[in-house]
Amino acid sequence: MRLDVQRSPHCLPLCCITERPRSSQTRNKMSLSSILSADAIDSAIKDCQAPDSFCPKKFFQLCGLTKKSPQEVKKVFGILDNDASGFIEEEELKFFLQRFTPGARVLTDKETKEFLCAADDDGDGQIGVDEFQAMVLS
Repeated sequence: MRLDVQRSPHCLPLCCITERPRSSQTRNKMSLSSILSADAIDSAIKDCQAPDSFCPKKFFQLCGLTKKSPQEVKKVFGILDNDASGFIEEEELKFFLQRFTPGARVLTDKETKEFLCAADDDGDGQIGVDEFQAMVLS
């Protein structure tokens, strides 16, 4: 933790205590592994290694997410929402598998669009927490 003193345009000091941000991959891996088993994540990732083989429903089953509580699914959503916007956008979906395992492949454009279409119930081009939860737990 460090103390930053900055000057405002009116020369009054502004003090801000800032904490060095943690690596998002470290934070996400720790968080995901506290909810899902590493073996289940590995199994789900291995199942969709080939391009255009990703199926969200099957992935959620294999990694064990479908057996989790609604609160745990919401926690996973928060981890997948990389920019903390409250939505998972198409750009974030491309890197969906990498949020589970950093060395995993990127989803193809076709897989990304199909995933978005399957989960985006209101047609706004992004997946909200309720849409994600409904897809995982249905």
